[in-house]
Amino acid sequence: MRDTRPPHPLTSALLNKGSDRGIRHGFFTRQGGVSTGIYEGLNVGVGSSDQPEHIQENRARVSGWFGLPAAHLATVHQVHSPDVVVIDRPPSGERPKADALVTKEPDVILGVLTADCGPILFADPENRVIGAAHAGWKGALYGVLENTIAAMERLGGQRETMHAVLGPSISRDSYEVGPEFVERFLTTDASYERFFSPSIREGHAMFDLQALTLHRLEQAGIRADHLGICTYADPRSFYSYRRTTHAGEPDYGRQISAIAIMER
Repeated sequence: MRDTRPPHPLTSALLNKGSDRGIRHGFFTRQGGVSTGIYEGLNVGVGSSDQPEHIQENRARVSGWFGLPAAHLATVHQVHSPDVVVIDRPPSGERPKADALVTKEPDVILGVLTADCGPILFADPENRVIGAAHAGWKGALYGVLENTIAAMERLGGQRETMHAVLGPSISRDSYEVGPEFVERFLTTDASYERFFSPSIREGHAMFDLQALTLHRLEQAGIRADHLGICTYADPRSFYSYRRTTHAGEPDYGRQISAIAIMER
């Protein structure tokens, strides 16, 4: 049955402070989409095997929530990199390979897709510059957050007036990793041991990606917050790569987190 409800994304009080400067954002859930089966809901993942017409309709619904045409939604081909692209017009053609987007242009929606990785939305309301980043462990460890901030600065943003919010992502309680994973982090910075806690399985650990993300944002000198929601633990609201893997399902959807500067 076709879902006739509109999308109803989660929002952050911190980012809502920019609403008087025309900045609008949403951390979208599965609600309000037309996909069915294992993709049920608002699946916007063009990399999934969902029906293309369903994905396009879901993306149009996201854009419609902002009051803009579907062509104004900019996303990238995410590759777990630290790379950032500047968006200066509504997108066209092939999506660039990157994991973050920034803009100062009005009526362009920046979106990142996730299914356990961290979606981070950035705003500098004073200077009307925004950003969106996709940060799994590779992105968070190798600099996608800091690169997003630097790209916003090049567009006129300032760290003292920037803030960022981490949306729904996998929590420590659901993120078990092996010893090689832990060693990679400790080799980078021994103090990162604090982001790991013991697992019930010998030689394994539970990894707190959310805490690492917030730490990196705060170390970069901007105000940061998070929604404190785990994607793995809420199958009715969120897609989750790890939950899908554990369930033996063949594929999974992706939710979107998006932000825009609205034309005044």
